[in-house]
Amino acid sequence: MPNNYFRFKQFTIVQDGCAMKVGTDGCLLGGWFECSDSKHILDIGCGSGLISIMAAQRCNAQVTGIEIDRDASIQATENVKNSPWTERIEIVNSDFLEYSSDKKFDTIVCNPPYFVNSLKCDKQSRTLARHSDSLSSNSFFAKCAEVSTPAVTVSIIIPCDIAEEWVSSGTENGFYVKRITHIKTTPTKMPKRALIEFVRDKDVCPIESTLVFENGRGEYSEETKDILRDFYLKIP
Repeated sequence: MPNNYFRFKQFTIVQDGCAMKVGTDGCLLGGWFECSDSKHILDIGCGSGLISIMAAQRCNAQVTGIEIDRDASIQATENVKNSPWTERIEIVNSDFLEYSSDKKFDTIVCNPPYFVNSLKCDKQSRTLARHSDSLSSNSFFAKCAEVSTPAVTVSIIIPCDIAEEWVSSGTENGFYVKRITHIKTTPTKMPKRALIEFVRDKDVCPIESTLVFENGRGEYSEETKDILRDFYLKIP
């Protein structure tokens, strides 16, 4: 498949103008996060518009995607325009920390920048997309508190080795873990990513699980199929 687009069952993501391409992390988060009762969804760092469009396919909410990189926001706008849900999705070119809105969001989703200790990329847009220098975990949750309703859910996907930092920052800002799913690429591998859902309820009892992405035969696991079946062409 050419690198400049990714075709799903009901929409296509064109991505030649985006620093970060369609990947497993975004697809899993877009199919995993809870949105069945959502009215206003905020997709932070929406990139090509992938998760915003997945959200619109999954529910009837109004979706706002924020993207700091201008080229990516333009491409996201085009992808939304060419999707079946264009009337319910808005793309905003803005730094999340500077974003303001009259509406309060009941659902927030984000595939955040996280390569804190890696070398900076040569291309500035890719650096912004991949490094947490511009959006720390603490500033992320502080801003989430500002733009959300009391009943908000915040869902992210991050590397397991920094999950504790994000959980701690969430707690410091009044967000507590409701669900956490550790992702293994295969049954014998250690988890590399974690899907985490936060709520503003300190008495919540966290639900912990493990998702094996592929079975030992190089095929999608049944759990993966359940998450991605409505999107991936190769999952019937």
